[in-house]
Amino acid sequence: MAKKEMFEDGDASNVDAGTVSRSDFPPDFVFGVATSAYQVEGASSEGGRGPSIWDTFCRNKGKIVDGSHGDIAVDQYHRYKEDVDLIAKLGFQAYRFSISWSRIFPDGLGTNSNTEGITYYNNLINYLLEKGIQPYATLYHWDLPQYLHESMGGWLNKQIVKYFAIYAETCFSSFGDRVKSWITINEPLQTAVNGYGYGIFAPGRSENSSIEPYLAAHHQLLAHATAVSIYRKNYKEKQGGQIGLVLDCEWAEANSEKNEDKVAAASRLEFQLGWYLNPIYYGDYPEVMRKELGDRLPKFSDEEIELLRNCVDFVGLNHYTSRFIAYAEESPEEGDFYKAQRMARIVEWEGGGFIGEKAASEWLFVVPWGIRKVLNYIAQRYHNPPIYVTENGMDDEENEMCPIHEMLDDKLRVIYFKRYLAEVSQAIKGGADVRGYFAWSLLDNFEWAQGYTKRFGLIYVDYKNGLSRHPKSSAYWFLRFLKGSEGEHSKKE
Repeated sequence: MAKKEMFEDGDASNVDAGTVSRSDFPPDFVFGVATSAYQVEGASSEGGRGPSIWDTFCRNKGKIVDGSHGDIAVDQYHRYKEDVDLIAKLGFQAYRFSISWSRIFPDGLGTNSNTEGITYYNNLINYLLEKGIQPYATLYHWDLPQYLHESMGGWLNKQIVKYFAIYAETCFSSFGDRVKSWITINEPLQTAVNGYGYGIFAPGRSENSSIEPYLAAHHQLLAHATAVSIYRKNYKEKQGGQIGLVLDCEWAEANSEKNEDKVAAASRLEFQLGWYLNPIYYGDYPEVMRKELGDRLPKFSDEEIELLRNCVDFVGLNHYTSRFIAYAEESPEEGDFYKAQRMARIVEWEGGGFIGEKAASEWLFVVPWGIRKVLNYIAQRYHNPPIYVTENGMDDEENEMCPIHEMLDDKLRVIYFKRYLAEVSQAIKGGADVRGYFAWSLLDNFEWAQGYTKRFGLIYVDYKNGLSRHPKSSAYWFLRFLKGSEGEHSKKE
């Protein structure tokens, strides 16, 4: 098993949490905060918006822990100016938000665009720019228009590539004169595996988990590549922007020096990053996926291989935590996706104790050295592409009995950001081309299947008192950090 001493003394050591400062990053490095439409906007039936699969999924009893939904969420639709003002006051340079597909095309089909939806995002983008904040727009953050799911099976039908392309081009033409950084799809793995395999995310399918996740992923890849092709052909030169794909990955560290554990850890990374980046950089899915999944993994035509070739200007990485990986002929985790990986995910050191301090979510442990390792891995495996850390953060448990001043004093989150940012800095010094970092999240919000039971925000949202906003200690830490006053004192000492 993994020995803790190796990580305390070796090249994977935690960087001293007190030494990170703004000056450890390049002058043009972008610092921002992130959210997604369904989690923060609300106004689910206002402004001409059509229903999404998450609106429907939340109505299925037992799917959301607290029985909640995003109908109001934290009401950013009506309070976007207040939230943008907060971003500006904290000193962030960029805001990563997502556009709701069903707010642009209520049925998703692309026949009649919704002018009220376009006006809303124009207003948001214009106000961001007025406040000196760069918009980073995500086209798809899981909220597929419900009609596309009902009428054609959503991501299971190749026709969706055409509809996504129409939607993407509408956004490029409507907003691209001001939006210079585009993300096509956020975490396609989560849509594929949890939406079409385990059924714990919208649209809640689990009936054919050995086939549907791989089909959904395949069509998401083609949709991404098609949107990139349209952008590069018709908009990139004129608008001067960039476009990428955001993937999620928990670092996979071999649990021992045994070759079988090393192979299992390498396979784990292929099933996370390689699933999407190998077709883009190497022309096909990873060999290990082909071997384990056989004909269940779709094949690319020659034309599709060409379409996918190098279809990213940057790679977006969402990273929160890490695991030790041991070989296991039979995975202890249920479901086809994990069984195909032939591994066990381990969260404890050889001598006992968790891999890192535990956050509120059962899957999230504070493991700063993991982010440096995954950034280095992407740099080495995929020809050192430009990388943005598009999400990084941790959650607290909602506690209605806890006084608000205690909820605002989020000491562990401050430690989390200090240590993870220190590791990002080290990855840059080691040669990884990391160009930006977005903290997740600007606000406490609707946390998918966990509803409002988990709080990831730098800003506390008081759900019982008019959704008022209150900056936490972590928000004030970023304010000092971005002004250059955080960390310098400890370097001088």
